[in-house]
Formats: sequence, structure tokens, C-alpha cells
Amino acid sequence: MNEMLRHPLRPRETDNAVFGEDIMHGSHEPMYCGVLSFMRRRLTRNLAGVDVAIWGIPFDAAVSNRPGTRFGPQGVRRASAMFEGDPQYPFRADPFAKLAVVDYGDCSLDYGRHDDVPRQIEGQAREVIDAGATLLSIGGDHYVTWPLLKAHAKKHGPMALVQFDAHQDTWFDEEARIDHGSFVARAVREGIILPERSIQIGIRTHAPDTCGLDIVHGEDVADLGVTGIVERIKARVGDAKTYLTFDIDCLDPAYAPGTGTPVVGGLSSREALAILRNLGSLDIVGGDVVEVAPAYDHADITSLAGATVMQHYLGLLAEKKI
Repeated sequence: MNEMLRHPLRPRETDNAVFGEDIMHGSHEPMYCGVLSFMRRRLTRNLAGVDVAIWGIPFDAAVSNRPGTRFGPQGVRRASAMFEGDPQYPFRADPFAKLAVVDYGDCSLDYGRHDDVPRQIEGQAREVIDAGATLLSIGGDHYVTWPLLKAHAKKHGPMALVQFDAHQDTWFDEEARIDHGSFVARAVREGIILPERSIQIGIRTHAPDTCGLDIVHGEDVADLGVTGIVERIKARVGDAKTYLTFDIDCLDPAYAPGTGTPVVGGLSSREALAILRNLGSLDIVGGDVVEVAPAYDHADITSLAGATVMQHYLGLLAEKKI
């Protein structure tokens, strides 16, 4: 038992992110205090024995509308304190009983050298991936998924992409351009994702090209239902190694107002989480949550949605851990 819990002056542990004795087990720290990390995980750059690393990428210089997602990692971490150690719904278990998870902190970026950002993100991501940990990232705008995909492809080869989003992100542009609306086109063009195995859910804007991905439009969600969408994802992806990317604007602005380019007519939080909950059979090798912009949020509901998506990622990975 933790020595601090035995101390008569310390009835409950605090600051597990710094003083926790190991990288396993849940934390029962009060949600309203303490040094914040994602779900109170140890803040460390030591990847020895780590199954999953949570990593923030505070970059938003690629947005086409409202900036502010550089504060996304902070907001999602703050909201994740709600998950304070009980068995995690709907998984009926503590994911940290099986998974060794750390908060790897934030990507180191030079805000004055945007052209160097892709290299910085990809290189630092590869350090985690090469160490054998599954990398789950918190953006940042959706541009960050591009170097993340490149880093994952170096280890796993071409992957399936499951993308929750209001936008297709298939706008073509030159390689050197920093833009959050073109990563899918680039990834298809360079053979990093397999378009015939990839799918986008919640799309409700137009783009010049599908790039060969299957598209579930926002207006199709009610007709297909959760079960229909899950079946369509599984049929499309099959046994391919899979990267999950969740742009928070996939959700209707009623559920996620804190984002840069909100689009009405999106999924409810319940629909999106129910879909995620049923994707455990996929071979998930990495994932991210992007486009959370806390400055436009109300009562942290968007940050909480982002944190819950990450919590579901962890639950799925924990269930597959033998």
C-alpha cells in the first residue's frame, strides 16, 4: 500500500502524475486538485515497460478558420481528471490493471519555425513508436496527423485509416505547405494509407476528391445507425493495421462547440462513443484526437468529449492486452 495513504495527514493520494509509485493501476486522486496529466498517469519520458504513451502536440498554425487548438492538450488533460480511478465505463474495468500507460508530455516545437514542425513531430513520434509503445496523441489541429501517419508507417507500413470528421481533408497541395485540410490526400498519394481499407465517418462538407476512401456522410448516420456504421467500418478495414483519428468536429457543435471549424448536423457524443466501443476487433496501432479548442468551449464539454474518446482508445487496447 502507498506509504502516503497510511500517513494520518494524507488520507488520499495527490499529485500521482509526479509522485505515483508505478505506472500501473488507477488513481483515486480528487478530480479538482493536483498536477494534471492525462487520467493522472505518470509524467515521464522513460518508456521502459510502457504499453501506451499519451502525447500532446500543441500546434495550430495550420488552421483555416479559428485558431486555439494549441491549448487542446491542456484542455483534454484537465477534463480527463473526471476519470479518477473507478472502473471505466463502459469497459467495466480499470484499463491500468492491464496497460502500463504514461503521459509523455508535449511535443517540443519551435513556434518561430513552422517549416520545421513536420520533422519535429515525426522524429519525436518515432522515438516513442520505436521504443515499442503505442502512441496516442492529443492535438493540435488536424495537420499533426500527417507527420504522425508518416512516423507510424515507418514501422507498420501502409495502414487503414478510420477517420471521424466533418471534413474529408483531401485537398491537394504542395508538400511544403502547412495545412490542416490535406493530410488524407498526401497520405494516399504517398502510399501511407490504404484507401481501399479506409473510411471516413460523419462527413458533411464537400471536397474535390474522395481519394478512394469510403465515406459515411453525416446525413447517413441516422439511417445506418451505430450497428450499421460499425459493420461498414469492419468490412472496409478487415485485418489491416489501423490508425484512428478523431477530429472533434465530427460531433455536432451542440456536443463540441470548442473547435475551429464547427459544422452542424454531426454525430452525438453517444453515437460516436458507441461506434468506438465496438471497434475492438481492429488491429489498432495508433490514434489521435485533434481540433479541440478550449477557448470556444463551454464548461469544458468539448475537452471532456476529447478526453472520453481517448479513454475509449485505452479501453479498447486494454481489452486486447493478454
